[in-house]
Amino acid sequence: MKSKKALFLESLRDSPVIAAVKSEEGLARALESECAAVFILQGTILNIAQLVRQVKEGGKLAFVHADLVNGLAVRDITADFLQETTQADGIISTRANLIQRSKELGLLSIQRFFLLDSLSFASVLNQSCQADAVDILPGTMPRVISRLCGQLSQPLIASGLLSDKQDVMAALSAGAAAVSTTCEELWFA
Repeated sequence: MKSKKALFLESLRDSPVIAAVKSEEGLARALESECAAVFILQGTILNIAQLVRQVKEGGKLAFVHADLVNGLAVRDITADFLQETTQADGIISTRANLIQRSKELGLLSIQRFFLLDSLSFASVLNQSCQADAVDILPGTMPRVISRLCGQLSQPLIASGLLSDKQDVMAALSAGAAAVSTTCEELWFA
């Protein structure tokens, strides 16, 4: 039987565009798309389980951006809460403690980094060792993506500022395993 991580990586190879949703309307459109995975970038402690359930019932992998769920703190217990109440496939976070705890719980983990300068580039290399995948923003930097992919052991996801098919193709050609985008047109491209 394949591991969760192997299934996740297989889904990225088959469908490298990940739907990133910020609204209920966006979620409905994402469920209509061919995207195999959905990044949930919104919600509250009151509705996150329902949002994850919709994604899972739609036959897609559900990843919750723990930092963006209203009412959750950046404490380890957040990962426990998300696992027990939502049955999400994985967690996205900028916080190393949440990545570590999600790994301990058997959840897939995606650590998100905002690249601003050479210091943040070095942080990706130093802090990402626990994560199953690394997500960088902005995702429209093919040369940086290529440099990072050459130094990381995990798959890289490019996110943010991807606005057309050329952006997606540039990120993938540079070595990104996938892209995540809120641009609904790209979910259907």
